[in-house]
Parts: sequence; structure tokens; C-alpha cells
Amino acid sequence: MGSFSIWHWLVVLLVVILIFGTKKLRNMGSDLGGAMKGFKEGMRSDTEVSIDDTNKQVEQSSKTIEGEVKDKSHTNA
Repeated sequence: MGSFSIWHWLVVLLVVILIFGTKKLRNMGSDLGGAMKGFKEGMRSDTEVSIDDTNKQVEQSSKTIEGEVKDKSHTNA
């Protein structure tokens, strides 16, 4: 009952083709493929950018800045 046979999937495919038509399905497929390609390129460039950002953060965190804090009290007479 939990698994579908090949005949169930063929009926579903036939109904989808009848509802959307082959032209719309082809356009949806190419749009989906383009979106996936763009997503992969975006993830690849984000990984490269995050590696560069990590290197910059390590360089910045390795510098030591020393200083003194002086307390200034303002009194109004």
C-alpha cells in the first residue's frame, strides 16, 4: 500500500501532461535546470569568497593592539 507500481506513475505522468502540456513542461524543465546551474555557481563562488574572508579574519586577528584606558570625569560647576 505504501509503494506505487509503474502503472500508478504512468497515470500520474499522463495527467500531468494533459494538464500542463508538453511545451510548458519543457519550459519548466529548462528553467529548473538553469536555476540549478545558477545555484551551483553561486555556491561555488560563495565558498571561494568565504575562504578569502576567513584568511582575512585570521590575518586581522593575529595583530595585537595595546593601549590604556583613562577615566575622564566631567563635572559641571
